[in-house]
Amino acid sequence: MSDFTFETTPRVICEFDGALKLGALCNELGTKRAVLITDPGLQKVGLIDAPFDALKQAGIETLLWTRVEADPPESTILEAVKGAADFKADIIIGLGGGSSMDTAKLVALLCGQEQKLSDIYGIGLAQGPRLPLIQVPTTAGTGSEVTPISIVTTPTQEKKGVVSNLLYPDIALLDAKLTMGLPASITAMTGIDAMVHAIEAYTTKHKKNALSDGLAIRALQLMTSTIDDAVSAKPSRAAREAMLQGSMMAGMAFANAPVAAVHALAYPLGGHFHVPHGHSNALVLIEVLKFNRDAARGQYAELARAVLPGERFADDTSACDRFIEFMTDMVERMPFAKTLREVGVSESDLNMLATDAMKVERLLINNPREMTFDAARAIYASVL
Repeated sequence: MSDFTFETTPRVICEFDGALKLGALCNELGTKRAVLITDPGLQKVGLIDAPFDALKQAGIETLLWTRVEADPPESTILEAVKGAADFKADIIIGLGGGSSMDTAKLVALLCGQEQKLSDIYGIGLAQGPRLPLIQVPTTAGTGSEVTPISIVTTPTQEKKGVVSNLLYPDIALLDAKLTMGLPASITAMTGIDAMVHAIEAYTTKHKKNALSDGLAIRALQLMTSTIDDAVSAKPSRAAREAMLQGSMMAGMAFANAPVAAVHALAYPLGGHFHVPHGHSNALVLIEVLKFNRDAARGQYAELARAVLPGERFADDTSACDRFIEFMTDMVERMPFAKTLREVGVSESDLNMLATDAMKVERLLINNPREMTFDAARAIYASVL
């Protein structure tokens, strides 16, 4: 077995209504001035009221910063950094989906420092220290609460990543109660996103290891068995908890065994057409699985045996094909648009999308099969 290093968030708390402990956790960390970073949608529906009150009751002075945007642009992040610095924050709390948590990571890192955001895109370029950081996901998808990655939309509409172990939070707090009221479409998009994390971590060409494999398999088992319940009209608490925990496990897996072509092809859809990240992944997932079929046959077969008991004794070719069929059927029954035209893409955009996807070399090098411009364009065309 190859040598490997595995890193993750040092403390994970999974507790229904656990967000009410945020104030106590801040006190435990010796902090008194928090910036709670979230998005206006969560504020509008009142989801942050109880956590905010818990902070206040614990004596934590809290600035509520609610201007997070999807696929956060540089300008929004820098605004949040300035707001936190002016407030003299001593702890940052990200509460929301991936955009809120990615923003919170960079605010904690950059607040009170001289580093420029534009100088730290890439791997290992960020410098410490950072402020204490707690992450509270409200979707079961990105796994950002256990990853050292923050994705930013640049002024040229490219998606770039800051990758640094400094971005692991001090605490990941998983409270499934915060996900109970999610719309079915968001549950579906984020759920498929998390499954992509698990699949790509399991099949990555670089840094694949025994721990990431185990987490990816268990994540996929949890999520594939509960997503239909989670997107139903009356999702059960058990399904929401399983999805949230599966998303976290998939996040732990891909933080150590990085994702590949599905994400590389999804990024331009978010950057240019503002398609939510999970939806972007879902749109290209099946065609990328088909593209990778021959190169990843054995690994797809292993995933099939893990989530489909009937495939336990099937040969690799049959099990691989069954896994792709299984994922195809799942995506088809999810409540979101299935074609690129439905999200505003036209045939004249395909070259641009493929060109931008090929720039995401840090992910494409992990794909089981080499991705080319022509192949990327063909994948986009096939789901147009």
